[in-house]
Amino acid sequence: REQLIAGVAGRLAHLLTEAVAARGSADFLVSGGGTPKPVYEVLSEYDLPWALIRVALVDERWVGPHHEASNEAFIRRHLLKGRAAKARFASMKTAADFAMAGLFECEQRYAELRASPDVCLLGMGSDGHTASLFPHARGLNFALKAGRRCAAINAVQSLVTGPYSERMTLTLPYLMAARHRLLLISGADKLATYRTALGDEDVHSMPVRAVLHGAATTEVYWAP
Repeated sequence: REQLIAGVAGRLAHLLTEAVAARGSADFLVSGGGTPKPVYEVLSEYDLPWALIRVALVDERWVGPHHEASNEAFIRRHLLKGRAAKARFASMKTAADFAMAGLFECEQRYAELRASPDVCLLGMGSDGHTASLFPHARGLNFALKAGRRCAAINAVQSLVTGPYSERMTLTLPYLMAARHRLLLISGADKLATYRTALGDEDVHSMPVRAVLHGAATTEVYWAP
């Protein structure tokens, strides 16, 4: 696990530095969750041109930015500190009461990012979701095919979603437009989920399949 953390942090640092050198700035799409948490802690202390790096979420629970379940709060605690505090951040959560009502404003915010974001770090749930592309969720069809960057999702509530089934997510086409995409997973259960996802192409039951079977390459990192 320690090798995974160091290796992924180093890979992300290299890709972000490379993007800034090539294009003058970098767009970095990030996920919440326990697996990337230590990666962010390490990455935040890398001596990168953070002022030229824009960080944006791949998804968000529709809760306030100070809520314990907020991905924004998570990223601010574990990545946007130390040297990385200089990075710019694009928030998904708006003042709207519902994700669908906040969709237009969220789309406007994400329009400031490149059509092909530089680096995207994804995770995967034991149910086969990635970002907030949840199995059989209301809004999933739109999110899988839309020509937009953001989509409102209402997931089928489960142990994985917890009580927070209303989400905002980046669409599959925008995730797949990233120049570099990394999928970070850990543990035997996630490895089993990953192998199951590779064996079939039914994206509605396991949306991560749309990423794994997509035409664009995704780097996959795993440790026990």
